Amino acid sequence: MSVNTTLPAALYVVATPIGNLDDITRRAVSVLSSVDVCCAEDTRHSRRLLDHLGASPRLISVHEHNERDRGHFIVSLLEQGQSVALISDAGTPLISDPGYHLVQAVAEAGFPVHPVPGVSAVITALSVAGLPTDHWRFEGFLPAKTAARQKALQACSESPHTLVFYESSHRILASLADMVSVYGGERRVVVARELTKTFETVLRGSLDEVLGWVEADEHQRKGEFVVMVAGEERADQTVGLDPKALADVLAPLMPPKQAAAAMVSLIGGRKKEWYELITGLNKAD
Repeated sequence: MSVNTTLPAALYVVATPIGNLDDITRRAVSVLSSVDVCCAEDTRHSRRLLDHLGASPRLISVHEHNERDRGHFIVSLLEQGQSVALISDAGTPLISDPGYHLVQAVAEAGFPVHPVPGVSAVITALSVAGLPTDHWRFEGFLPAKTAARQKALQACSESPHTLVFYESSHRILASLADMVSVYGGERRVVVARELTKTFETVLRGSLDEVLGWVEADEHQRKGEFVVMVAGEERADQTVGLDPKALADVLAPLMPPKQAAAAMVSLIGGRKKEWYELITGLNKAD
């Protein structure tokens, strides 16, 4: 095989579109058209993209089940002076996708690893969510089993930062239902579906509302999802209102559910916690 002379021997980590093929960068096209070898999760899927771009590097399958073994082979290609690209099925490699072991192997062998940035589903979703993005916490895909999923959700339930999850069509309803159970139905959520594709949808509302919309419309259960949940608004982070004193005032004036809703509006927090506090006060009286 002839060695490419336009790019030095290095690993190029190339972001590709998540849907709309026009979202690829000119640099990504140039790199993919110039490298000797391209590592891809699904070579058949990636071949369609490369054909669309008019690029014809040698394709090698690198996925979560073989990337440890592939590392030695890719390093040997670099030692021969060949240039190598790494792409995922869509978006930026290594973000909830394979590639970590390959990048590590190449770096440890002393070869450069160059990022060729572009689209990432998590960043794309956050840019249109309307939720705080000064700090956010990316959790990737949740576990498939209910108990493990609820445990993972509970582990970040008190985070004040926007929580970001990936989800599939097979589990979107179950995951949203578990979020209602763990976070409460009032917590704000944004569900971004099929971003940059023909049927792109962004649903914004409370967890109760969005779960209801997804349950009612089977089309909202198809495709690939980014689920973004507002961080916990803790009452102890508020200034000027003492939660216990406010509950003492509201408890005798209105039913517990209304009083709990009023506390959420005034100082944040979870309606369920305020309801338990208020009903506890009523029992004490």
